Amino acid sequence: MHSDPKTTQPDPANPSVLRPKGLILMNQWDFDLFFTEALLERLRSSLSELEIIREYDRESLDWQKVLADTKAGILFTSWTTPFLPEGLPLEELSLKYVCHLPGSVRNRVPKKLIEQGLLVTNWGNSVSRTIAECGLMLILASLRKLPEFNDSMHREKAWNHTREDQFSLFERRVGLHGFGRISQDLAELLKPFTNKVKAYSPSVPDELLEKHGVKRANDLDSLFADSDIVVELAAMTERNRNIVKEKHLRMLPKNGVFVNIGRAGVVEEEALLKVAQEGHLRIGLDVYHKEPLPEDSPLRGLANVILLPHLAGPTIDRMQDSCLLAAENVERYCRGEDLEAQITAEQYDSMT
Repeated sequence: MHSDPKTTQPDPANPSVLRPKGLILMNQWDFDLFFTEALLERLRSSLSELEIIREYDRESLDWQKVLADTKAGILFTSWTTPFLPEGLPLEELSLKYVCHLPGSVRNRVPKKLIEQGLLVTNWGNSVSRTIAECGLMLILASLRKLPEFNDSMHREKAWNHTREDQFSLFERRVGLHGFGRISQDLAELLKPFTNKVKAYSPSVPDELLEKHGVKRANDLDSLFADSDIVVELAAMTERNRNIVKEKHLRMLPKNGVFVNIGRAGVVEEEALLKVAQEGHLRIGLDVYHKEPLPEDSPLRGLANVILLPHLAGPTIDRMQDSCLLAAENVERYCRGEDLEAQITAEQYDSMT
């Protein structure tokens, strides 16, 4: 079992199921973003008590006192939740599990606490389909040069009716670098447009690729050389750091599309900038080596580059998907089962 019987009461109707106390600590904006009344009721049905704190001083919050006073076994956190201190004495507290509703837990939950046994989860694959949707949007917008036409019509009152550099996604060759859950969801979204989809992900079994109608690329060179469009979704590991080089970007044809909705560090920064400035490649970016993207970044102002401020994840109407996963994880936790989207100490260092 995950829970400590000394700090968590068993369910009288089912002694094998434990019912810890829960604490939600985030501001009103985040609270309204993630929680519906139905999801709150679902959480309450698993917990012995659910306390909600929406007003606090982020700078002076005494975590040790709050956790000791509430006796919370599960803490629900978000962007506005103050960072947990590295020296938090877990052995003196009931806290066993931090259910972080957004993505990265870097600096919000110290790695040391995870190493000491604190369970931590994030929104995991609950956001995969919306990230995939954003990737599809960037592909289509790049092919159609949507930002450029929109800007010229608004700012210059233009009516440029040329179709010379307009392209469709139908029957195009698409390469996916990495084949995790987001790539799998994107492969499904691409099916109405093309069946010419390849992926380079050495550890992925053939059965998974076949399930989604995707062919295997044997190496990174062939992925780029045989694609009109490449979407970057490889994991940020040491092996993958800067693995996409200038030569790969140049393998894409003129007016080809390169989209990165994964990890910026997989692509050599200077190589991407150099190719982008030449203007032959259409590029869509949601992630950057330095975030926020500096105001003087050379990427700004390039007509062939679409920039998004790292928001490919859930839209405001789909934040509840994360809370649904949280409710499912709380139920798993209470039954002593493995959690979805658990962050290990090894994964911690590769997070943005």
